[in-house]
Parts: sequence; structure tokens; C-alpha cells
Amino acid sequence: MSASAAKPPTARLVLASDRRRVAPLDAAQPLTIGRAASNRLCLSSGEGVAEHHAVVRFSRSHGWVVCDWKSNEGTWLEGQRVHQCRPLSDGDEIRLGHSGPVLVFELMGQGTAEAAAAPLASAGAAIPRSPQAIPPPPRVPAPVVTAAGGTIDFGGQPLALAAIRSASVRSDALHPHIFSWWLLLCLGGLLLLPVPLLFWPLQLGALAGWILLGSRKQHTLVLELRDGRALRHRFANRRTALAHRNGIRRAIGQGDTGGGPGMAPA
Repeated sequence: MSASAAKPPTARLVLASDRRRVAPLDAAQPLTIGRAASNRLCLSSGEGVAEHHAVVRFSRSHGWVVCDWKSNEGTWLEGQRVHQCRPLSDGDEIRLGHSGPVLVFELMGQGTAEAAAAPLASAGAAIPRSPQAIPPPPRVPAPVVTAAGGTIDFGGQPLALAAIRSASVRSDALHPHIFSWWLLLCLGGLLLLPVPLLFWPLQLGALAGWILLGSRKQHTLVLELRDGRALRHRFANRRTALAHRNGIRRAIGQGDTGGGPGMAPA
């Protein structure tokens, strides 16, 4: 069977503040989210939620993605604003607005699809187009966090599970100033313009260095503690960081994958 004919992975959204409220996702029908009653997921009482705020849908080339619907306060994925569309990974948190409700994206096994509630009513709202170059969502390995006696090992030190408020992953550029250095080198290379044999290799080398170094990122696992502190640990691999984040969330009871009632309109 070809990849295009493969069955889409079953997924759902869970309200972080009340995990009993679940919205199953249908690959054949995008889930529109907002305050308006025409949305398939209506959050009429959510602070900062726009009339038509966001869309979660399935793309055969990019998997499950979340798209902002040009909302005033924006849609945030793992602390980073979604400007158009972003791919989703298991356990990702979607916040509607600066301080609005948080929805947790969860992938489900083949045997749990029947346990999910029936899809919500359809809506006739338009869906924003996704960008052409969305990277495919990473495949996250099984969690690698060990918990024993109500504690986890974080950075070589035991940490009580009860002290953890939330876990998230931030991805930042490893060389944030590479564009400035590239531009400076290109401008300086103009002095060699009368010598093409030196000018063009320098320009091409600078361009290649900008592309290679500019694409590198560092991934930071951030634990927010109940006393207001934040603990951080860096990873070179995003899949590993996501696996640790998901393991910690499950350990503190924020990653339950059991079935639940359908998410009713707020």
C-alpha cells in the first residue's frame, strides 16, 4: 500500500483544564475552533478566543497541522506563535490567545478510536490555506523518563513529581546572528568584485554557510515548577526532547490517553 493510501493516524484534542472534555479529530473534516456557534468546536466562554480562531486538520503530505485563523491574540504551539500552519506532535499544547484555554493534541492507538466520542457538528466556515513548505511532523519515540517513588530524574538530580506544574519544549536557532554575519561578509566581499575568481567563490561559500548554520536548532526541555522556578535541559535532537517531555507529562498526570466523553461546547 502506498503512503498516500495509508490510513491517517487517529487523533484528538483534550482540554488541559478538564481532561474529561475531548474532541475527536476527523481526517476527512477539519476541526474549526472559536467562539462562534458555527465552529465544530465552540469555546464561547474562552478568554481571548476569537469568533473564528484556529483550525486543526490533516494533510496527506504533512500529517496533522494547526493553523491560525488570523486571530487577534494568535494561536500558540508549545509557546511559539503559529503564523500560518505548524505540524503537530503527540502531546503538543495549543493555546488560544495569550492566556486562553489550552488544548492538548494526542495521537491514539488503533484500538482506542472507537472509545472516542462522536465528531462534533460540522461548520461552514472557510479554512486558511497552509504554506507549501511545512516540514513533516517528527515521529516521537517511546518516553524515556523513569519515575519512582513520586520522583523523576532530571539532569542527574531527583525531582518530586508534585513540584512540576508543566513541561514544554522550545526550539531556538543555534546561531541566531548568522544572518548578520552573512550579510556583513557579502558586503565586505564587494571589495573583491573586480576579481571574479575570488568574488564568486566567497559569495557562494557565504551563502552555503548561512543555509547550513541557519537551519541548525537547539531544543530545550523546560519544566515549570509550582514555586515559580523553571528548570531547563538542552537536547540536540528534537525527537529526544519531545520524548522526555511526553514522559514527564504522563508521569504528572497530563498525558492520559484513555477515552473520555466528547467535548461539549463551552
